[in-house]
Amino acid sequence: MRTHACGDVGVQDTGTTIRIAGWTNKWRDHGGVVFIDLRDRSGIVQVVFSPEIDAELHKAAHRIRNEFVIQVEGEVRHRPEGTANPSIPTGQVEVIAKKIVVLNECKALPFMVDDETDASEHLRYKHRYLDLRRPVIQKNIIIRHKAARAFREYLDGKGFLEIETPMLTKSTPEGARDYLVPSRTNPGHFFALPQSPQIFKQILMVSGLERYYQIVKCFRDEDLRADRQPEFTQVDLEMSFIKREDIMALIEEMIKKAFSDAIGVEITEHFAKLTYHEAMDRYGCDKPDLRFGLELKNVSDIVKDSSFNVFLDTLSKGGIIKGLNAKGLAGYSRKDLDDLTREVQGFGAKGMAWMKVKGVVESPIAKFFSEDTLKALVKRFDAEEGDLLLFVADKENVANDCLARLRNEMGRRLDLIKGGVYRFAWITDFPLFEWNEDEKRFEAMHHPFTSPMEEDLERFMSVETSELPSFRASELASVRAQAYDIVLNGYEIGGGSIRIHKKELQDRMFQLLNIGPEEANEKFGFLLEALEYGAPPHGGIALGLDRLVMIMAGASSIRDVIAFPKTQKAVCPLSNAPSPVDQKQLKELGIKLDIVE
Repeated sequence: MRTHACGDVGVQDTGTTIRIAGWTNKWRDHGGVVFIDLRDRSGIVQVVFSPEIDAELHKAAHRIRNEFVIQVEGEVRHRPEGTANPSIPTGQVEVIAKKIVVLNECKALPFMVDDETDASEHLRYKHRYLDLRRPVIQKNIIIRHKAARAFREYLDGKGFLEIETPMLTKSTPEGARDYLVPSRTNPGHFFALPQSPQIFKQILMVSGLERYYQIVKCFRDEDLRADRQPEFTQVDLEMSFIKREDIMALIEEMIKKAFSDAIGVEITEHFAKLTYHEAMDRYGCDKPDLRFGLELKNVSDIVKDSSFNVFLDTLSKGGIIKGLNAKGLAGYSRKDLDDLTREVQGFGAKGMAWMKVKGVVESPIAKFFSEDTLKALVKRFDAEEGDLLLFVADKENVANDCLARLRNEMGRRLDLIKGGVYRFAWITDFPLFEWNEDEKRFEAMHHPFTSPMEEDLERFMSVETSELPSFRASELASVRAQAYDIVLNGYEIGGGSIRIHKKELQDRMFQLLNIGPEEANEKFGFLLEALEYGAPPHGGIALGLDRLVMIMAGASSIRDVIAFPKTQKAVCPLSNAPSPVDQKQLKELGIKLDIVE
């Protein structure tokens, strides 16, 4: 039906007769000559219908409207002098129509098929087939394809096998909620959709396959946001006889290839490396945006001798005083600072203190600090004339979280975050455990199959479980994990670890997590048994493909890089899923609904 794709027509085709087909992107009449921009996936080319060449064809062109599907046969020629369009690849030429066939018409559009649209998300997703025609969304889908292809090519060249793992598996509820699938053939029993292929990929390592990967769907029933979906895609891999540094080096190489192949960006820098404690200390979070500075400073040691009761009370309760230097913003008005304080309170802080560096330090709280203390604060923040110092006093985790979010906000306000810049970092040496204050017990910070650091192994094995939680702030809390996250521009794009490959270590982990032998066997029995049959040292990582492509494409949401996404309420307006099902189906499954409104 066509000899050329629309976006491939160029000066090399001048003087030849071609056939093209696609959608009418724009229609316009300039002094009796009709111009149609014809669009397909490859791009746009201008088609000209002149009454001087063919009056009937010109008349037919007047009946064409946006998004009609048409086929055109015509001759390629250079555009007249002064009419070239350098903004598109085909802008030097146009097609003089000799024949047109309307392949299908299009009824009135619910929104225009343009890069920019003010249509609501619900309307766009209800008519996703139209939304997917928008060039900006097609560009995103193409980037996703190229990135996935690059990953496959790279891993194939490194000896990995692409192996599928089950979609219907066992529910092992920890972390997010599982999506459950009732079994008709086993009444009262349920499959779960996998939150990750974690156990199966470890089984593959025990099986001696050594290097596995797949680009795989995973499912988590959790509250959604811009970078979350109920079903998402991971680039998942696992390797035997491997160290942490080997995996990190391999992933760096693979990601650099993906950026080069998918968006033509050459990443030449080595990825930064930060320990978990360094990241929390300097940036307040374990996924810092390294495109700008504004590092946090702990000033607890400086202000402990002040007379400011808010700070002193926080310190007496084991909290910290921490802040950042908002460079050049000493001109903020009191209203600006009150508004910013309310924003920080919205992050979870009780309040925010501030100081302006204007020759002297100006602040409502300056009177509570000696001259030497104020000088020490200015020095700690490397503050200069015109700078604004912002402080939060609270529990360490609250202060870090609020300041991390404030840092990102000030980065935006100061225009420090530049598009087209990519700053990667590895975050390592995570704590193996984190404390659940509500349940008064330890939880695995990553997952319960993560191996402790070899240097911390003795401590891991020797802690008396009867003395927990007295070790909450000391022995067990200081055990580090052989875990690593990869971060890009403030997003966690992947995480992995060296796994526990010996049953006695895995049993010990479950013991410390207060998972008894019966519960461990019920949830993970087949993995525990497999570890007794010569499991090799192994480790791996999973990259979030949706999130990575979102950053590559410069999109603001992963929903813009997924062909058929769910809304923030986890529904699909296109198919109206989820939906009620027939009572007959429920009866076959032995399910009776008891819904409380």
